[in-house]
Amino acid sequence: MTIAIGDKAPDFTLPAWTGGSVTLSHLTKGKRRNVVVFFYPKDDTPGCIAETCGFRDLYEEFARAGAEVVGISSDSAESHKRFADKHKLQMQLLTDSDGRVRELYGVRPTFWILPGRATFVVDSDGVVRHTFVSQLRVVSHVQQALAMVRELEKARLSKLGQ
Repeated sequence: MTIAIGDKAPDFTLPAWTGGSVTLSHLTKGKRRNVVVFFYPKDDTPGCIAETCGFRDLYEEFARAGAEVVGISSDSAESHKRFADKHKLQMQLLTDSDGRVRELYGVRPTFWILPGRATFVVDSDGVVRHTFVSQLRVVSHVQQALAMVRELEKARLSKLGQ
């Protein structure tokens, strides 16, 4: 089952390439931050480079819009470290070695071979506010996620009367 807009995002804890682990609910709870969770097939492959570098290039824009960005693949922490160092990535890259979290989110393989590519925007209450699935339109993952987090931040500020 694929996670849909309005669903509660499945919580997860995964190891990070920087050491330790990252838990989705810890990124949002009490911090009023939105989280962009993007699943990608494999470190240092052409589409994944384009996508992660797109998130890297707009990382400060995501932060200004009140969002944290995390990428998930089945690659090891060592692979993530090499990938992050090579491309100067700021976001957390998490290891879903058994594909459990990918399955929780309903991210299906492409052509039954390649791990799927999908992006979810989770609001500060842990609710999915945007989804985008496309193996080939890698730049759209970044653009659509940024548009949504800006919209969420605008709505939050409007509620505060700012």
